[in-house]
Amino acid sequence: MTFEMLYSKIHRARVTDANLNYVGSITIDSNLLDAAKLRVGQKVDIVNINNGERFSTYVIKGAAGAGDICLNGAAARKAQIGDKIIIIAYASMSESEADEHKPIAVLVDENNAITEIRDFI
Repeated sequence: MTFEMLYSKIHRARVTDANLNYVGSITIDSNLLDAAKLRVGQKVDIVNINNGERFSTYVIKGAAGAGDICLNGAAARKAQIGDKIIIIAYASMSESEADEHKPIAVLVDENNAITEIRDFI
């Protein structure tokens, strides 16, 4: 048996752009991807703190240090520039893996620069 467990999250990132005419996804600064141990193409859930929207999409790598958090395609309708979001990744784990796993929380400032990386649970 496997369990869908919290893998990592980027907490309270600020949406910097919304591009309706892109194929779809979320572009994330590669420094944030590395810190949260996220992969290009990985499925993530997005929670919009400002309006309560929740949706899933996949990750695209953005430029390192740019602070980009850009919702693309249909996801661009789910948030406005300046909204705060939580980007959540899950992983399928065996019971023993789940017992040992420590999810990562990447906390950011108003410019999406990393302020802290910590075990979440």
